[in-house]
Amino acid sequence: MMDEFELRVHTIIGAIPYGHVATYGQIAKLAGQANYSRKVGSILKTLPKDSKLPWYRVINAQGKISFPVDSSKFFEQKERLENEGVVFLNNKVSLKKFKWLD
Repeated sequence: MMDEFELRVHTIIGAIPYGHVATYGQIAKLAGQANYSRKVGSILKTLPKDSKLPWYRVINAQGKISFPVDSSKFFEQKERLENEGVVFLNNKVSLKKFKWLD
């Protein structure tokens, strides 16, 4: 069963628009717990495989994907974001350009 914070995190991630990204910290803050960015990451790790949440729109505060650069999850996340028009330069997203709600 989901607690209130987890429910809010799911709702916020579901609201990230096509072609935009949000950071773990931004989601934690929007969910009412500014210092819970690691908890947001933990919640994402436990998503069911068939989840419809756009988990791939969540990146770290440096504008980077948190998976190891040579992992299949890294390539999947990068490809999904690029398919939405998010541009990477040296494996980094411009938060100024693509961050949601900023």
